[in-house]
Amino acid sequence: MELTPVQRDILTALINIHRVEGRAVKGEEIAELIDRNPGTIRNQMQSLKALKLVEGVPGPKGGYKATGAAYEALNIDASEDVVTVPVIRNGVLVEGATASEIVFNKVMHSQQCDGVVRVIGNIRNFDIGDEIEVGPTPVNKLYIRGTVVGRDDTMSRLILHIAEMISVPKVPIKKIARRAVRIQPNVSLQEASRILVHNGVQEALVDDSSPGLINLVDITRAVADGSTALEVREIMTRGFLTIDSEEPIYEAIKMLGRTGASQLVVSEDGVLWGIINPGDLVKSLTPA
Repeated sequence: MELTPVQRDILTALINIHRVEGRAVKGEEIAELIDRNPGTIRNQMQSLKALKLVEGVPGPKGGYKATGAAYEALNIDASEDVVTVPVIRNGVLVEGATASEIVFNKVMHSQQCDGVVRVIGNIRNFDIGDEIEVGPTPVNKLYIRGTVVGRDDTMSRLILHIAEMISVPKVPIKKIARRAVRIQPNVSLQEASRILVHNGVQEALVDDSSPGLINLVDITRAVADGSTALEVREIMTRGFLTIDSEEPIYEAIKMLGRTGASQLVVSEDGVLWGIINPGDLVKSLTPA
């Protein structure tokens, strides 16, 4: 079934909101999400109803729901989770935006413009010269980084000069994670810093009843404040993010990008054993 770009965006937004919140979706919500006039959404909904791709839900909590035919038209498995392809602008994740299509064309308009990304969401805050990161995509785990050189508001498209393009390897975290250096909680900050430097690492796991993380930044800050007599347990971070060793690399990339964390602790069968940070991920994506 041939759908217009606007119709595809409406259906995708409708399906994603319903999957997350499990309810009928108001036309105004879709209009705000994809940055369209509510009147346009109402008109398109009539067409989509005629095509039997959406159905109306009456009542105060009513709105629209996608039919099974809509999932088929978009080639979406109704049993799958919501698919979001992150869009990052100048280092900040753009909330509510997802890339719906990436087209590569090295001769588009000029030699500088070699890619177009269609975005579901408001693109009017994007400016020429913005640094953009997109991905990873759901199938081939493609990640692209580039600069905005043009914008098409009517089609919700960003025209990019692509500086970097990587297909994230489909290998588990345990293949690239480092075995964590371990430190006892009663060790002095001086001894802890010596252990970290000796092992050539920035961070270590603290083997306490409630495990923690310690890193050179924490130690340096404490020493700068004059707290040289403290033990590791007194400044360690008790709350940290973990990831299972069998998770693929791209899940670690998404987690670090979404949270801004400086490292993830890797677990296997419930046991904490490794650490991975952005530097480790970069090495895994860079040819030797």
